[in-house]
Amino acid sequence: MKREFHHALVIGASSGIGEALARRLAAADCRVVMVARRRDELERIAAEINDLCGEERAFPLVHDVRDRDEVPRLFEQVPRTLGGLDLVVYASGVLHKVGFEEYDTAKDAHTFEVNLLGAVAWLNAAAARFQRLGGGTIVGIGSIAGDRGRSGSPAYNTSKGALAIYLETLRNRIARRGTKVVTIKPGYVETPMTAGAKMFWEVSADRAAQIILAKARRGVVCAYVPARWRLVSWVIRSIPSFLFRRLKV
Repeated sequence: MKREFHHALVIGASSGIGEALARRLAAADCRVVMVARRRDELERIAAEINDLCGEERAFPLVHDVRDRDEVPRLFEQVPRTLGGLDLVVYASGVLHKVGFEEYDTAKDAHTFEVNLLGAVAWLNAAAARFQRLGGGTIVGIGSIAGDRGRSGSPAYNTSKGALAIYLETLRNRIARRGTKVVTIKPGYVETPMTAGAKMFWEVSADRAAQIILAKARRGVVCAYVPARWRLVSWVIRSIPSFLFRRLKV
């Protein structure tokens, strides 16, 4: 059965897919808490959304996802602000440029903190609430990059692959309580994180958000965005390791 969302939390809402999701949710009469670390951008976007809607539907919450100890306190505020909570989306992500022969532990640690550990902190809180109360939908924005250990961005690929496994474990824990856990694996999406890169089959963040919300409302287990990337993933995963390691991808 198709779900409609009325009270949503979007982490990573100051740009890219997260911003587009917040805008689409608010336009669909959903109240949204928007989490991001950049106060000016976050408050500007929330004000734009509220002006367009003619009422207060977007509520900015400034937070750096690396500050995991803050999450339990902040998460408790969200249902009180919104009057409920039925959707939680983790869209925060970082992709550092890494040279093929570069091994930078600081960059890698930052990648894991934002892409994986921040997700664990926020989605643990969401899972505990939804398991206790029943219902709810959790969406994690991963990447097709997490489907294989490509040599170009080791930490990014690892963080997205680990996120997919983490989301699967949440699904296996709480699906019996009526909670949907949706893993999203975008291909190339036009966002500030990918600015300047020459990419094929690129879609806008708004188009990606439209697809993601459709999948979330249906409660699918895993979706590639757009769907054609599922075939690409199958091809990539089918390449034998002795050949795959020769590819600079």
